[in-house]
Amino acid sequence: MGDLVIATVHHSTTDYYHCSITPYTSFAQLPQLAFEGATKKSRPILAPGSLVYVRITLANKHMDPEVTCVSDATGRADGLGPLTGGMVFDISVGMARRLMMKDPKKQGGIVVLEEIAEKGIPFEMAVGRNGRVWVDSKSVSNTLVVGRALVETDSEALDIEGQKKLVKNLVKAL
Repeated sequence: MGDLVIATVHHSTTDYYHCSITPYTSFAQLPQLAFEGATKKSRPILAPGSLVYVRITLANKHMDPEVTCVSDATGRADGLGPLTGGMVFDISVGMARRLMMKDPKKQGGIVVLEEIAEKGIPFEMAVGRNGRVWVDSKSVSNTLVVGRALVETDSEALDIEGQKKLVKNLVKAL
């Protein structure tokens, strides 16, 4: 099972989408049929700049990486695929790893998302191991609150009390 990342479609060819995982690596190849239930007629059409939540299936230094949007075990999407709407925020790879833990509060000291949810702000989120977070909410201002909270928690290395204070100030500014 490979790492989950958020990739940006750069261009496409007959059989593949060529996606950027980081600005410093070669393009990853995403087969156009690597989506749940995809056929030549029903596959998603992704324009350059489209965001995709993918799993890395092959990565070594002598070949371009390969990614997919289906689980090897189940053949289902399991949350992978095109990300529509929302915004992408850059965070550190360490912060991304902490957010992906089973219990971010206990294991990683991250309570910012829990605090935002308690304030009644609904949101969806996808975290990539490549230090990118996609956030979507009902309004742009809510999306920005979640994104800013994550970025500031990361950049300022806030502890639990600092995270609670940050969320309180961001929600008050709404």
